[in-house]
Amino acid sequence: MKDLLCDGFQEAVSEFLVRHRSIVDVESKLQESSARVNRAVAKAVTSCGCVRIAAEKQRIPEGASLHDLKKYMSTHVEGQLCEHCKEVLESEIGQMLFYLAALCNILDLNLYDILLTEHKKLSALGLFNFS
Repeated sequence: MKDLLCDGFQEAVSEFLVRHRSIVDVESKLQESSARVNRAVAKAVTSCGCVRIAAEKQRIPEGASLHDLKKYMSTHVEGQLCEHCKEVLESEIGQMLFYLAALCNILDLNLYDILLTEHKKLSALGLFNFS
């Protein structure tokens, strides 16, 4: 079922992408959409204030096991996105996914297969993935 959703999305992108079919256009639109996601996060912090970034050095106790490492790592994000910021970010991420699917289409790649491969790598490597 999930593969149908992903494949259906990729097919719809192929059908509806008209103006920016060149790989150069798609790559630049993908980069632009990524920048818009970053900008939306920045605006959630600086304009709205619904979330706060409290970044500092990650503090990992000496002797912490690899298995326990995750509980010591911080996202550095405090608060929760308000409805407006969440809506904006979802829209911007959606555009980014659109252009990612478009790039896959141009290069004859299947987005679902890529997701599946990455999922298998994560499952196989587990903690040793270090992402």
